[in-house]
Amino acid sequence: MHSAIPLSVAALIAVAVMTIGCFYLVAPQRISGSFGLKPPASDADTRAWLRLKGIRDLGAGLVVLTMMLTTDLRTVGIALLVFAIIPLGDMAIVLGSGGSKSKAFSIHGVTCAVMLIVGLLLIHAI
Repeated sequence: MHSAIPLSVAALIAVAVMTIGCFYLVAPQRISGSFGLKPPASDADTRAWLRLKGIRDLGAGLVVLTMMLTTDLRTVGIALLVFAIIPLGDMAIVLGSGGSKSKAFSIHGVTCAVMLIVGLLLIHAI
């Protein structure tokens, strides 16, 4: 029973990341401003690059959901710990590129922290 909340949060994270990924696939220009960087050019090449992020997010969310259905909680927790590198890297890129500090910390930093906490709870390290 003590794993129900972290598992639910893991599912919410996966669905949220997949939803964001779908937005980057369907309407990359509309969602790109929420990342924390200056919105990029609106040409076809830029949209293609933004869609790469969409595929990455969709794939990461699907991996977590698939693991939740096919493996044990410890393995799901380990996957979340590994996938936490994505929002950590995103935060570092936003900060290193002179982007929005508030978005870097509130979106990417919080996502990373939640993924780390949930991952550790699922592997029973905390």
